[in-house]
Amino acid sequence: MINENELVTLLLAVGALVFILSNGAGLRRLPMAPLFVSAYGVLVLGWCFTVLEGFFWDTALNYLEHACYAASSCLLALWCWLVFSNRPQCS
Repeated sequence: MINENELVTLLLAVGALVFILSNGAGLRRLPMAPLFVSAYGVLVLGWCFTVLEGFFWDTALNYLEHACYAASSCLLALWCWLVFSNRPQCS
């Protein structure tokens, strides 16, 4: 059984992903853009697993869902560290 809020979250996330991928020119101005987009893509994959676990393989897909959340968080933390750690200090 799937929850409606999980399905709505997935639909909004896929819509945002399509928007992100279709605006590649504007996204290139963002430092380390491929890493940022991959973090979001892995997050969307986790949301896909959330919806799919309502139909079959609930335990396996639940593990994959949470692994995607952890991987996405690590990728986003890496992006933040790479982007913001090399800035000069303000005095």
